[in-house]
Amino acid sequence: MSFNIDTLINSVKSANLEILDYLQNSLKDDDFLYSKTIGFGGDNSLKIDLIFENIFVKHLKSLGNILSEECGLIDNKSDITFIIDPLDGSNNFYSNLPYYGTSVAIKYKNEIVAGFVTNLATKLMTYRVLDEKVKYFSLEKKQDIKLVKNIKSKVAVFERGYNYPKICKILDKNSIKFRVLGATALSLANARDYDFVLFKGELREFDISAGLFINKELFCYQKKRVLFVSKYKENLKFFKEFIK
Repeated sequence: MSFNIDTLINSVKSANLEILDYLQNSLKDDDFLYSKTIGFGGDNSLKIDLIFENIFVKHLKSLGNILSEECGLIDNKSDITFIIDPLDGSNNFYSNLPYYGTSVAIKYKNEIVAGFVTNLATKLMTYRVLDEKVKYFSLEKKQDIKLVKNIKSKVAVFERGYNYPKICKILDKNSIKFRVLGATALSLANARDYDFVLFKGELREFDISAGLFINKELFCYQKKRVLFVSKYKENLKFFKEFIK
């Protein structure tokens, strides 16, 4: 592969560090206002969405193309493309709910080769590069860290579940505890922490590419408007029966 992976990793980390610095030292009341700009992904962008996007563009534009939820495609005629959601969980951020962050997937030609999802509230980046193991980068310590996690789960995540009350009732009937967290990239990146992650709705590259790559060895079911990811094979079997 004709690229320096370390340069790409460090550039994504640097962009997230600058975003965190902006949140801590430069955030203004006006940043919470809507920009009257409809982003490429179809949502009305907050000013903070565009600020974060500009930070990513500054750090990454010399290294490849950029496909962002806000501005769409910046085509630099490169084999490398950064697929970006500058602020995953915008409504959570707007409401001071500490579950929001950034998502970056790196595509080389037609293949995803790296995924980075950062929870800006916890200042922790979860990422994976090529065939390496999942790693964790602390934005506070500015270094990779070893993270101790409980390997068992008690809850699932159903993103956009509020739109599908019938499915919610079926999950409840089967005694499945679940949460609707409101930041799809973060939920997918942390899928190994949950019983499963279910997403129903339009599957956009910005929302799912990085998280799916981070957890590429997990059991996955994906169709046009449904995505299911779990570390448990029996959960996937249950879900396939359930969707019939």
